[in-house]
Amino acid sequence: MIRKRKLYQRPMKLYQKDRIEEENVLVKRYGLKSKREIWKTLAKINYFRKRAKDLAKSSGEEQEVFFNYLKSLGLEIKSIADILDLQIEDLLKRRLSSVVVSKALATTPKQARQMIAHKKIIVGKNVIDAPSYIVPINLESEIKIKKKNKIKKEEVNAEKEAPVEVSV
Repeated sequence: MIRKRKLYQRPMKLYQKDRIEEENVLVKRYGLKSKREIWKTLAKINYFRKRAKDLAKSSGEEQEVFFNYLKSLGLEIKSIADILDLQIEDLLKRRLSSVVVSKALATTPKQARQMIAHKKIIVGKNVIDAPSYIVPINLESEIKIKKKNKIKKEEVNAEKEAPVEVSV
């Protein structure tokens, strides 16, 4: 079995007061589990930036495909300069837990995270259980809370009272 590499880098200086305070604000605002989620998001933004630098030399068609992909994620991109100017909060706002809070399906980011982890949120026709799921702009309107399937008490009582045949 091939082991997957981690997709992020830890900060070079672990004990920088300013960085730690900024990360604590982000963790609280977006209901993140740990700072590792911030580092993963930052790695994804760095990937987008690197890809934009590589595409700066390529044809307009390839650039347009990449721009359309980022626009489908809900990022406001018009040029390569916009990609290079992306901030971590731009991507954190597109996470499923943040979108659930913005649609008022949950009151706090922590509550939204819990609902997602307990498989109570449906996106389109699929149950998503990853709070870090980046919601595409076309699926944002299809986010719902999963309805509970309640069985009537009469049906439950009828099942309990039904005679059970035992064959010997």
